[in-house]
Amino acid sequence: MAAEQDRPDSDREWSWDPSLYAGSARFYALGRVPYPSQLAEDVAQALHLDGSGVLVDVGCGPGSLTLLLAPHVGHAIGVDADADMLAQAARLAAEQRATNVSWRHLRGEDLPADLPAPRLVTFAQSFHWMDRPRVAAAVRAMLATDGALVHVGATTHQGLDGGEELPHPRPPHQEVAQLVTRYLGPLRRAGQGVLPSGTPGGQDDLYRDAGFTGPQRLEVPGRVVERTAEQVAASVYSLSSSAPHLFGDRLEEFDAELRGLLAEAGREGRFSEQMASISVSIWR
Repeated sequence: MAAEQDRPDSDREWSWDPSLYAGSARFYALGRVPYPSQLAEDVAQALHLDGSGVLVDVGCGPGSLTLLLAPHVGHAIGVDADADMLAQAARLAAEQRATNVSWRHLRGEDLPADLPAPRLVTFAQSFHWMDRPRVAAAVRAMLATDGALVHVGATTHQGLDGGEELPHPRPPHQEVAQLVTRYLGPLRRAGQGVLPSGTPGGQDDLYRDAGFTGPQRLEVPGRVVERTAEQVAASVYSLSSSAPHLFGDRLEEFDAELRGLLAEAGREGRFSEQMASISVSIWR
């Protein structure tokens, strides 16, 4: 999580707890749109990755970025605070026959732990959950001499709203959000607490304060993807704000309404999404 001084007043009571993504792991890999291969190719080219060195992906979830970058490094280590996420990552690694990856059950705040000095450290949709000044300083100290930190900014649970015609209907995101609010209330839930103002930004200043220079900016264009109703439903449960545990004994009731909404919006069970571009910031 962010340091106290970085949070809006309304969020200062929030603190991380292990239930943040409880029950979400089995939905994450299915519900999140995969990162495009171009992301790994662009990072590899910018950093002259040659199949050597260590990657540490902090807050790796089910290994979405870890496994994408693994072919470009000697060894990739995915670090996450959620053991179920790591179990999913190990399953996906086995399916992909990725032999140069390993997984560690650690929080970002535990770094450097006993990890080898990495050539590359990545944060992809994860840094905002941590004590950011502390973690940024730890990463700066543990990097190899020629190492770099890569911050990936992306939205992978849903696409953009817009008027352009797509091959299939868009998922009914607004109606789904209203349904979640009806069950969980108007304040954004996160673990055992709430985040009325959302997760914090301003990471550039925090990286500079930790001694990093840069950034070098890259942008990976968005693309149109096709989604099944099952994938869209899974995307809802992949979010900390609508993780399965939050619904308690009303989960089955909520799920029935969610699937009814999706069936009405996409009668063929297919949806299209225009995904937003992905921002990449490289710090040295």
